[in-house]
Amino acid sequence: MGFRLDMFLCLCAVSIVKTDAWKRKEAQSQPRTCVYAPIAGQDRSFHRTVFVFCCKTPDCYSRNDSRCLKVFRSQLPRRNNFYPFDPPSDEGPNEMGPDPCVLRSEVKLCKLCGCAGQKACSKCHSAFYCSKEHQTIDWKHSHKKECCKQVPSSPGPSTFLFRESELVTELEEQPKEESIETVEDERNDLDCADLADGLAETELEDMAMHETEDSKVFQKFKQRIASEPHQVLRYCRGGSPLWVSSEHVPVEKDISNCSCGSRRIYEFQVMPQLLNDLKVDSPDASIDWGTLAVYTCADSCDQGNKYLAELIWKQDFTGEQI
Repeated sequence: MGFRLDMFLCLCAVSIVKTDAWKRKEAQSQPRTCVYAPIAGQDRSFHRTVFVFCCKTPDCYSRNDSRCLKVFRSQLPRRNNFYPFDPPSDEGPNEMGPDPCVLRSEVKLCKLCGCAGQKACSKCHSAFYCSKEHQTIDWKHSHKKECCKQVPSSPGPSTFLFRESELVTELEEQPKEESIETVEDERNDLDCADLADGLAETELEDMAMHETEDSKVFQKFKQRIASEPHQVLRYCRGGSPLWVSSEHVPVEKDISNCSCGSRRIYEFQVMPQLLNDLKVDSPDASIDWGTLAVYTCADSCDQGNKYLAELIWKQDFTGEQI
């Protein structure tokens, strides 16, 4: 997928990565973002994906509160029961390929979320679900109109979930730290020169004091993403997030260890621009965040064929930045 662990990546103009159904979270389905991020030289992480789940209800979101968000990591070695050992052909699948709702093992998949689902619709017996809850949701959204029709429904995207798109990876050039400060100083000098003639010395001092640490952090954020303002995700495993504010920045004790005992390290962050691509950004109540920083196990531990919970840190914009 183009991920390099020793480089900082800028991912732009996208929302959600398409993945195989076996990697879907085996729980009540939530809208999600996921990143395919294998670790070079580590066989147990040859196929490795990190999933971010969120609630679609705006009322669930509180300022600087991550409880409405969940992160899970899934990984497999190169030789496994789900993926072929060799990569797929660059030519892509045939137009008349296998049923996307059935795995090679012939395990049926939930029509709503893609998890293993053996519960068939009692009327048409052609739609399968992982739970009664998902069957109820799909019945209300689409299956009520499709059930028992002669022509089977197309396996299109569920309206219950966010639309799927592909992450486009671009390498970001590392800016020099002094260049950021120089640009900021020059801008301040120009502003002061324009206003100096009309302001008293005390007023200039008040303006200088207003340049808080929070505004400096936000200026750095804006300058860093200026070359790709539509980026939705930044990846740098072992690096540092690009914060939008000096408030609610985690310290070491805030980042809990993995269940295996290893420490967690920063891996990637979800940017606020994703809200526009998901069509949830509105002047009324809506899903919102400044940035979402994801921390994962430094050892990328293997605890069997299951999804492992990781840590996500939600930071919101301050009142002055909105």
